[in-house]
Amino acid sequence: MNNSVGVRTRDFALAYLLLRATIGLNIFIHGASRILSGVSSFANSLVLMFQKTPLPGWSVDWFGLALPWVETILGFLVLAGLRTRFALIGGSVFIFVLTFGSTLRQDWESAGLQLIYASIYAALLAFRDKNVYSLDALLHGDDDEKQR
Repeated sequence: MNNSVGVRTRDFALAYLLLRATIGLNIFIHGASRILSGVSSFANSLVLMFQKTPLPGWSVDWFGLALPWVETILGFLVLAGLRTRFALIGGSVFIFVLTFGSTLRQDWESAGLQLIYASIYAALLAFRDKNVYSLDALLHGDDDEKQR
C-alpha cells in the first residue's frame, strides 16, 4: 500500500514536470524564434494586424518589440522550474493580455487557443506543490517563501 502511494506521488510530480516543461518550452521557443528572425519584423506584422482596432499603432509596436523577450524569459523560467510561482503568474497575465488583443481583433480561434494556455497555467499554479523536479526544489527545497 505504501509503495503505491509513493509511486502515485512520483507520478504526480513527473506529470507536473512534463506539463510544466512542455508549456515552458512552447513559450520559450515562441519568443526565441521571434528574436532570431527579427523582433522589428514581428512588431511590424502586429501593427498591420491591429490596424482596424482602436489601439494606437505605437502601442502595438512597443508591445510587439517587448513580447518576444517576455515570452523567452517566462518560457525559460517555467521550463526550468525557476521562480515557478512568479513565472506562472506572469504567464497567466501574459495570456490575459494576449486574449485581450485577440478578442479586440475578433480572432476567436486564437482566443480559444489562449483559453487552453490559461487553463494550463492555472492548473500548474494550483498544483505547484507537485513541482518536485525543478530548479526551485533543487535550490530551495520545500521552502515556499523563498519561491515567491
